Amino acid sequence: MKPIKKMILAALFLASGFVLPLFTAQVKEIGDSLLPMHFPVMLCGLVCGPWYGLAVGFILPFFRSVLFSMPPIYPNAVWMALELATYGGVIGWFYQKSTKKNIISVYFSLIIAMLLGRIMWGFSKTVLLGISGKSFGFEAFLVGGFLDAIPGIILQLVLIPAMMALLHKKTVASLKAE
Repeated sequence: MKPIKKMILAALFLASGFVLPLFTAQVKEIGDSLLPMHFPVMLCGLVCGPWYGLAVGFILPFFRSVLFSMPPIYPNAVWMALELATYGGVIGWFYQKSTKKNIISVYFSLIIAMLLGRIMWGFSKTVLLGISGKSFGFEAFLVGGFLDAIPGIILQLVLIPAMMALLHKKTVASLKAE
């Protein structure tokens, strides 16, 4: 894929990262459950590659914070930027390195990215809250990182591979038409 096409697609993923959280009506609890900013970042990593996924994931929370005051810039946008950058970079890297671009490689890349992104979220949240004199224990990590996020995790496991399958089907069809 040409660099200009990757930049345009990354910009579209970034824009969708601005819009999707608006469907949760800026209600933190709903956003924490459905994870609307994760989808465009992960898709960006899969479609455009790890560096674009990392960049879009990192800047998205800061841009949203400046434009919409959500998430709050510190500490939320900081830990979200690290988390989303991890998602975008990791999913893009593993998918890029896979020999076959099929549903199995999408799931493998997705699951690794989801685990490492959650670990980054927990680590960065622990450090940032620790600086403020607050604690973030393992139980809070499990509840916030996994239990509260179950709806979003399920949506990611269903929608992201489905979207990639659809994109693959459209790409193959357009190549055959040429």
